[in-house]
Amino acid sequence: MIQCKDCEHFVRAGGGQIGFRCDPFSTIKEPECLVKWQLVKLDVMVRAYQATVEMYKRLAPLQEKMFRHMEQEIDDINEAESWKYGGEDDEDEDEDDDEETS
Repeated sequence: MIQCKDCEHFVRAGGGQIGFRCDPFSTIKEPECLVKWQLVKLDVMVRAYQATVEMYKRLAPLQEKMFRHMEQEIDDINEAESWKYGGEDDEDEDEDDDEETS
């Protein structure tokens, strides 16, 4: 079995990171190469997911503030428009009060 370090498709980057330039559909030399290539790709996916989760953690407080602000704005709009609907409710209440006193 060929060791990865001896393969021409093996690359060691600065910082000790490893990579493969091989194409799994054409340049794989041995079956074990495909398994190693899959492990490397899986590691890349896990790192990307972890970076995404970290970004979501950083954004969470800002999102909470934004939601609270939006809720406050919606409440303010509803309160400002309550005069449109509040007048009809007051008239209905007045009519109900008049009927009860009769």
